[in-house]
Amino acid sequence: MAENRSNDGSPEVSSWSSAYERLVGGRHDDLDVSELETLAVAAFLHGDDDRADEAWSRAYERFLDGRQPGDAARCAFWLGLTLMLRGRMAHASGWLERAHETIEHEPPCAANGLLMIPAVLGALDAGDTDMASELAAEALEIGRRYGDADVAALATLAHGQALIAGGDIDAGLAKLDAAMLAVEANSIGPISSGVVYCAVILECMSVFDYARASEWTSALDGWCRSQPGLVPFRGQCLVHQSQLLQASGEWDEATAAVELAIERLAAPPHPALGFAHYQQAEMHRIVGSHDAAADSYTRAIRAGHPPNPGLALLQLQRGAPELAAATIRRALDDAVLASRRPALLAAAVEIFRAVGDGATAATSADELDELAASSPSAALQAMARTARGAVKLDGGDPPAALGELRAAMTAWRKLRMPYEAAQVGVLVGQAYAAMDDSSLAAAEFDDAGRAFAELGAEFDVAATRSIARSIDGEPDSGPLTARELEVLAHAAAGRTSAEIATELSISPHTVRRHLENVYAKLGVSGRAAAVAHAYQHGLL
Repeated sequence: MAENRSNDGSPEVSSWSSAYERLVGGRHDDLDVSELETLAVAAFLHGDDDRADEAWSRAYERFLDGRQPGDAARCAFWLGLTLMLRGRMAHASGWLERAHETIEHEPPCAANGLLMIPAVLGALDAGDTDMASELAAEALEIGRRYGDADVAALATLAHGQALIAGGDIDAGLAKLDAAMLAVEANSIGPISSGVVYCAVILECMSVFDYARASEWTSALDGWCRSQPGLVPFRGQCLVHQSQLLQASGEWDEATAAVELAIERLAAPPHPALGFAHYQQAEMHRIVGSHDAAADSYTRAIRAGHPPNPGLALLQLQRGAPELAAATIRRALDDAVLASRRPALLAAAVEIFRAVGDGATAATSADELDELAASSPSAALQAMARTARGAVKLDGGDPPAALGELRAAMTAWRKLRMPYEAAQVGVLVGQAYAAMDDSSLAAAEFDDAGRAFAELGAEFDVAATRSIARSIDGEPDSGPLTARELEVLAHAAAGRTSAEIATELSISPHTVRRHLENVYAKLGVSGRAAAVAHAYQHGLL
């Protein structure tokens, strides 16, 4: 073939889809080594993993036979990397080791830089961010020396990840932006482009830089759409889209996106599947579908994704604050990387306040404040202000709390994150109530309740109503929503789920979900116990 070569070693082609269709039917023995590499890349992009593996393996052997060890090592690297991306770590390790052995006694080449990337990732996994930075810088130098844009882009990405993991957010984000320039300039291969896109967005989300994440997610979506038949990066892109839709309050769209992501990542199981299940669990939790949330957190754990802070918050919402405190404490003990701690700390403040451990809540808020002070993220700073305000409120200083909370609410609204703004609104209402300003307190509770209702956050609607009534001295209807009370009243009258569904013009499945939520919120095991509890506590 007469194509030019791109930096990942494969020939440049105008359409990977047409290349796949052209080459997929041919016998490997009839293809030259350049065509084998093209087929390997095209097959991987189309999700034809077995064919990609075989094509890279054959290309590796051809290059060895032709005494081209650098090219052979490059093929072994891409095969090892793509196996790693699919979670086949033992096979990946074998091919990466083979690549090392192929060039171990050969003159230096660009493949030496490629083979340093897994070492950087290993150092990151071990928490050695200094070593990761050093290795990434060395790989970048190799990429520049040999004019290999893929090596340079992957090394720059890895360096950015190491800096962020070590707490230097500004410098890390600058490296990520630099890596993205290579993607946008079309100077690197499609596999490297997908890896950089997904990793950059993941890092942006981890440091709560939603504006950057949104910008790059839109770019990734456009890139995926421009690659007909592209498979490997679509599922993870959808999870990122779901997170951003959740943040902006578009919860139906967020739920649909993550459900589609799970469908695309499930067969064969992709390493990002656990991430998708966790995001699905979060969507279930915030709308009050607690049983479904618990099931999704379990699926996330089974797929290798940490379930916190979401699981701990679910335990708190289900009326098990001591369990939630133990869970979040363990999660914080295990989270050594700075980028993992903010979300855990924000949850810890809420949970430790609920169990009356003001000292630990304050310590968590202080650490969150320190992280926010060294971060450019407006969202992280809003999180810290929210935590500080909540702790000051519990500490008996409502005027100081109100100042922090008002600033936090302004920030959340500026970020267009309505759920977080409504959560702060509840705290603002409590601050006004503590200062005996019942009218302003009621107004804040009403505003927050309406915002929760518009979003579909049923649990928060009920919790806000409960707080407002307890402050007013009215009988508390407990954590049940209006619809749940309605369903429970019909159940108390002896109607079946099917009869309740007909009466309320909803599906039997929805009736069962409401009843399951009632049982969980009241801490009972069935209809009879729920009805008895409701009569004993004046709910019916």
